[in-house]
Amino acid sequence: MKHKAEAAWNGRMKFDTEVNGHHFYMDQAGENGDDSGPRPKPLMLASLAGCTGMDVISLLKKMRQEVEYFNVIVEGDTEDEHPNAFIRMHVIYELRGKDLDPEKIEKSISLSMERYCGVSAVYRKAGIEMTHEVRMV
Repeated sequence: MKHKAEAAWNGRMKFDTEVNGHHFYMDQAGENGDDSGPRPKPLMLASLAGCTGMDVISLLKKMRQEVEYFNVIVEGDTEDEHPNAFIRMHVIYELRGKDLDPEKIEKSISLSMERYCGVSAVYRKAGIEMTHEVRMV
């Protein structure tokens, strides 16, 4: 399957980005940009959060877990020198629900991170260390 994204320059550091028919801006803050959209690198964290989040919530529903609240936070550490590539990402899964089974939660996370989430697969192949934790809120 082929995927496509476009980023058309809009002056200064602003790019009009289109993904799956949805438009948003990427931009820089400070003297070079207008801060009219997110920076590209944090979007890598958002991609991982969305990818694994969709997997986990889908798997938990199939496991008949009654999730009332679900949130995914991804924190990333970069190397100090340019290109400041990510070296580590930590995924925090926040959940609340009735009688949630911790084993089913861990199984759904493992399945997502090791089998289903294409974003985490790419990041692992790039050598990014991946860790996670579960917070019951």
